[in-house]
Amino acid sequence: MGKWFKSGSPWIWMTGGAVSISLIAVLGLLLLIAWRGLSYFWPAEIYQWELVDQQGVRSTLIGEIYDTEAVPTERLLSAGHQFKQHPGETVTRYLIKTGNREFVNLDFRWVLATDIVSRTAPYDVAKLERSKNGDFYGYPIAIIEDGKRLALDDVEASFESHIERAVALSDQAVSLQKGDIGSINYQLENLRLKQRGYELDNALTDSRKQALASERERLQNEYLELEKTFFALRQAAARDAVVVRDMRGEEVVLKLDTILGVTYSNRLGIVGKLVHWFKGVGNFVSADPREANTEGGVFPAIFGTVFMVMLMAVIVTPFGVIAAVYLHEYAKKGPITKMIRIAVINLAGVPSIVYGVFGLGFFVYMLGGSLDQLFYPEALPSPTFGSPGVIWAALTLAILTLPVVIVSTEEGLSRIPSAVRQGSLALGATKAETLWRIVLPMASPAIMTGLILAVARAAGEVAPLMLVGVVKLAPTLPIDMNFPFVHLERKFMHLGFHIYDVGFQSPNVEAARPLVYATSFLLVSVIVSLNLTAIAVRNHLREKYRSLEH
Repeated sequence: MGKWFKSGSPWIWMTGGAVSISLIAVLGLLLLIAWRGLSYFWPAEIYQWELVDQQGVRSTLIGEIYDTEAVPTERLLSAGHQFKQHPGETVTRYLIKTGNREFVNLDFRWVLATDIVSRTAPYDVAKLERSKNGDFYGYPIAIIEDGKRLALDDVEASFESHIERAVALSDQAVSLQKGDIGSINYQLENLRLKQRGYELDNALTDSRKQALASERERLQNEYLELEKTFFALRQAAARDAVVVRDMRGEEVVLKLDTILGVTYSNRLGIVGKLVHWFKGVGNFVSADPREANTEGGVFPAIFGTVFMVMLMAVIVTPFGVIAAVYLHEYAKKGPITKMIRIAVINLAGVPSIVYGVFGLGFFVYMLGGSLDQLFYPEALPSPTFGSPGVIWAALTLAILTLPVVIVSTEEGLSRIPSAVRQGSLALGATKAETLWRIVLPMASPAIMTGLILAVARAAGEVAPLMLVGVVKLAPTLPIDMNFPFVHLERKFMHLGFHIYDVGFQSPNVEAARPLVYATSFLLVSVIVSLNLTAIAVRNHLREKYRSLEH
């Protein structure tokens, strides 16, 4: 036994066990997040309950079971609940999503098993997904087409075709509003700023004033024509309606322009549920958020996260590499260089919120405010670059991750044999040529390693972004079809902040909880995708320059 301990085998087993436990914990956490998030899109059974409360009042409830828990009977008795018969030590309690926000106080409700008289899963009950006021549960019984009520034998097929028509028209209206109408508004605002600039320079001549007026008139005429088309599309989308009998037994008329889809969950088999699940995941990834971010998709947050991280990578890589090359190849060894290296290492331990405060004070107020004074005086007092935006968020995170890139690049440079440098110089190459053609290509895998670490940290940071550019809801993306096409001054959405907002600032906590898990899993997936891409590039560079190391 003593020889076995002295051989070091126990420490090898302990190390291997610790690594295994860590991997199992990480995979278990990811599987938990994935299960809780992705199961949200699986179509659940829709039940109808017949209930009797403590006063003997009967009621009907329609909805989905979101959660189940066992509550101690003593807790319910102490809260004033009375039972006709003692139910035992615990009572099962169901969290039911009832929807229909116009007619109930909350679209989630706790129901005790002792209050349930019966529970069924009706074949004809449906869940209607709406663009506002959440889901609606009930029995579609008729279609109102252009003011005429149609009693249909097959309500489901007709209902879905009418919904597809209304959704297509609504999408055309939204596309027109964001596209051509938005472009005209953008051009009108530019004309206003252009005229303001002429006024500040005392260069607003009569000819320029007339040219601006004619251009403004042309744009306004185009706007009026597009506005007519827009309202015609909206009116056509709102032409039809559906009559639904809800849990109260009353008929409710819902306009089809507010309905995004209908699901007869109790009719679906395993294939139908899989198709519905894939559609739900696809809509979550590609759609815009709605209902205070508790419903809809997260596409703007995905786009903002990836765009900001890529912009940060473009900024931090050259600065980090140049700093590392200077410190390792040019700077003389001495107390000043040593202090610089210590400062770089210490910067990696500074809390991220400190970088956010620095970015807000230096980049946004000082640098951005100066840019507004120099290049955008006509827009003042409304700031252009003097307010938080994606460029300032990228610069702030570039400074935050700069020490990682510097240290990683320096380590890569130190691993390159000095004989390679000396051989290049002996063949007549200058030091700059040696660095550019020999040293940096050989150190590129280490540079990519630093970039991978920088991307992993930057994509998950939230605290500094709250000060320098991220918002709850961004009406437009940083990239569109309006010149100059890339708008670095705009605010953006971020998956990390979206998780915080939905999880802690949502007015409907129960509805937002599954989306927190889904968005968390999506953020991890985005980070892993970015890292895998960088790792593939690093491995390719490592194989390409492996022969030079020998």
